[in-house]
Amino acid sequence: MGNNLHVSYDLISPGQDYDKVIDKVKELGSWAKVHKSFWYVNSTYSASEAVAHIKPALDNNDKVYVVDAGNNVAAWNALSKDVGDHIKDQWEKREKTPAF
Repeated sequence: MGNNLHVSYDLISPGQDYDKVIDKVKELGSWAKVHKSFWYVNSTYSASEAVAHIKPALDNNDKVYVVDAGNNVAAWNALSKDVGDHIKDQWEKREKTPAF
C-alpha cells in the first residue's frame, strides 16, 4: 500500500511549464487530477521525496506543497517563511509530535 499524497503547486510567471511539472507528478504513482494544480497520488514516495522529485521541473519562484494524508506529514518548496511557520505552528498544536 502506498502513501496518500495530495500535491498542489503554483507556477509563477515567467516560465510556467505546466507539462513538465505534470509529468513529474504523474511519475509519483497512480494519480487523479482533482483541480488544475491539485492532484491525489497513491505513491511509494514520502511527502519530502515527492517534493524533491518535482523540484527539478520548477523554476526558482514556483511553489509546491505535498501532504501525506495517511502519515500526517507535509513538505514544501518555496513557500514564504510566514506560511511555512504558520503551517508548522498550527500542525504542531494538533499533534503531540511535530510532523516536520
